[in-house]
Amino acid sequence: MAQTQQIGQQIGPRIGQFVAVDPVVDRMRALRAAWHPADGVAVFNRVYLTVTEEIGHAIEAGTFTDRRAAATLDVRFAERYLAAVDAVTTGRPTPACWRPLFHYRRHPGVRPLQFALAGINAHIGHDLALAVVDACRILDCAPADLEDEFDRVGDILVLLEERIREELMPGPDLLEIADPLTHLLGCWSLDRARDGAWLAARSLWQLRRLPDLAEEFTERLDRSVGLVGRMLLTPLTRP
Repeated sequence: MAQTQQIGQQIGPRIGQFVAVDPVVDRMRALRAAWHPADGVAVFNRVYLTVTEEIGHAIEAGTFTDRRAAATLDVRFAERYLAAVDAVTTGRPTPACWRPLFHYRRHPGVRPLQFALAGINAHIGHDLALAVVDACRILDCAPADLEDEFDRVGDILVLLEERIREELMPGPDLLEIADPLTHLLGCWSLDRARDGAWLAARSLWQLRRLPDLAEEFTERLDRSVGLVGRMLLTPLTRP
């Protein structure tokens, strides 16, 4: 929690009554410039940067009913990913949900689409639920008060996931792995992950006065999402 608060101070300043989205976008752009494009985490970072930019534009355009709530949720969400990056950079333990992506980030047998969806799995399946709870504490509200913002963010993610699958699916020269890749990725659904994140957020909110149970729930969620990530990163070609 202290780490998240520290990152929030660094990249989540307020502009008027709103939490600024631009600083987290700037950090992801800096990571994009620093990492090799073929790096598996870089693949996810590019995807997530696009998502965050889209959400930022939607907030500015007034697409969200409550702009402050949307910006707060978006920034707290991004901070969870950036905290995992910082943990790896400084040699500290990372959440179990992120470990497969960082471990396999340079594996030659894993396709870019797998990297992208493994990162989305970690971020939606684990981080989103915790970000909702973070935002509720900051805004002094319950998850139900953020449901519209949650759903609108989810709609943007679904559209971008479709675009990602189209752009990163192997071309005709890699048809020999297209069938197993399609089968593997067909086992995972963003809609189901989003529904699970909403249920987890509501459960964690109900457990907020029972810290031991909340911690156990969070740890089990982290490990289960990590297992799914490991499956998504199954190498499909030999090094």
